[in-house]
Amino acid sequence: MKVAVPQATVSWEAGHAAVQAAVRHAESLGVLINVAVTDVGGNLISFLRMPGAFPQSIDIAIDKAYTSGGFGFPTKQWMSIFGDNEGMKFGFSARPRLVVFGGGLPIRVNGELIGGIGVSGASEEQDAECARAGLVAIGADDVQL
Repeated sequence: MKVAVPQATVSWEAGHAAVQAAVRHAESLGVLINVAVTDVGGNLISFLRMPGAFPQSIDIAIDKAYTSGGFGFPTKQWMSIFGDNEGMKFGFSARPRLVVFGGGLPIRVNGELIGGIGVSGASEEQDAECARAGLVAIGADDVQL
């Protein structure tokens, strides 16, 4: 019986690079965002808030990272993954911190889930674009938006 197993996680350096790249992409789009990187347990590793970004989006960005990093799929896919199972769709989505709309992406390296990135403050599509820019900056596995 193994008592402990190693688990990879996002380094602070990668977290910092990812949020910075997401903000740079937001600047190119002309939008203001909040962006967070968490480990798979939802523990915050890195966060940036652009001055003027909605303060209400701070927790949403963190929760998008928590949701995608814990479950391993983009937050936008939440409802479609559970299909017609109403109990799963609405039961899970009613849980605190779970976000079921776009802007959260899992962070995988060589297929291993190590965390999540969440962006909030612009449209769902722009949030997801900014999150993807963060993944690209750290060389994480590509995610379908």
